[in-house]
Amino acid sequence: MEKLGKVVLVGAGPGDPDLLTLKAVKAIAAADVILVDDLVNPEILDHARSDARIVPVGKRGGCQSTPQEFIEKLMINEARVGNFVVRLKGGDPFIFGRGGEERAHLEAAGVSVEVVNGISSGLAAPAALGIPLTHRDWSQGAIFVTGHGKQADANPDWATLAKLDMTLVVYMGVARCGEIQQALIAGGKSALTPVAVIHAATSSKQAHLITTLGELPSALASSALASPSIIVIGDVVRCARPEFLTEAMHRRYFA
Repeated sequence: MEKLGKVVLVGAGPGDPDLLTLKAVKAIAAADVILVDDLVNPEILDHARSDARIVPVGKRGGCQSTPQEFIEKLMINEARVGNFVVRLKGGDPFIFGRGGEERAHLEAAGVSVEVVNGISSGLAAPAALGIPLTHRDWSQGAIFVTGHGKQADANPDWATLAKLDMTLVVYMGVARCGEIQQALIAGGKSALTPVAVIHAATSSKQAHLITTLGELPSALASSALASPSIIVIGDVVRCARPEFLTEAMHRRYFA
């Protein structure tokens, strides 16, 4: 009987291996071939079979990356010869992970595909500092946006977002934080709005910055933080746990 292959797009979560779902662990353990993104914690591959083929397919903004066309062709070819393929992505495949594009491409080629969600860094990063994305006193909703569109002019409508009384969670926004800040303030967002920047959330390299929207570019430039980082903009940042929000920070930014 012919062996039928398939592809599973698996979310590896934000970094901490303990945040993997049970379904993700089962998929990784069953895989013949695993295509691994750069941001995936290597410890997660401890769940893979000893004979599984591990293929690094790094995709990082501003760095040399594996072409998307190569990744998609490799998944299709491996599935067509009957292999169980896992595409292991940091965070969640369907939140700025190209999961929708990859699923459509695979299905168009006649390949069976499944998606296993992971905890997105947009959820895990603020939680790591004790910051809720919603709070009855501060924010009645949260909006996930990217600071790095597919094309240079494919940007969120910052002017509209500035007028909404909701938490903004910005992915891939460090390189363009100055433009984002200017657009939000021009749209009416207060320069005193609290901001948190969290780098490498839930990993051993986690680091953070708490500031205000008005001081964001200068504070970020003075810090050692770089990508990958999540930027959280909104009054919910006031809820950061005491060990992350010092008394000095509180007096300076939130008095």
